[in-house]
Amino acid sequence: MSEKRKQVLNVAEQLFYDYGFHGVGLKQIINEANVATMTLYNHFSSKNRLVEEAIKNREERYWAYIGSVSEVYSNEPFVRIAQLHGAFLKEVSPQGCMFLRAIEVYHDTDSNIADIAKNHKSKVLQYFEELAIRNNIKDYKNFAYEFLLIIEGATSMTQITDPTQATEHAVTMTKALQSHFQM
Repeated sequence: MSEKRKQVLNVAEQLFYDYGFHGVGLKQIINEANVATMTLYNHFSSKNRLVEEAIKNREERYWAYIGSVSEVYSNEPFVRIAQLHGAFLKEVSPQGCMFLRAIEVYHDTDSNIADIAKNHKSKVLQYFEELAIRNNIKDYKNFAYEFLLIIEGATSMTQITDPTQATEHAVTMTKALQSHFQM
């Protein structure tokens, strides 16, 4: 990926997150990314294509936080995921979920954008299922679903409390969930 493309994506992702998908124009992205108009259009054919790529960029950042947890923390991978998810919330996403916002905003107007966001959530659930299987959790589907609800709840709670408190509760709930499924 070229440096200019990466620069535009990072700026667009942050602006879309901070001000909403419709609250940000291409001119603002161009100005804040400090690129020429043609540079933006050479990399993105439209604002909606830029939104798609910004959401994919956010997804890559999310996986960078939690993606390799199973190899590193095999004793308590779900507790560690809850902690790393909390770090992501604190450092990147303290005002809620960009993916859910994209689904809400684009579900009727751009199915490609909504589908990218929905697919991210599906991949996360699938990752949790696979990790549960590797950790010998017999009812892995229900466990993964309930764990995802804990993570999603922590994400929502950051708007009411703060990421640290939401993460502490998510860790406590994850430990309780694990002990319930290990009975």
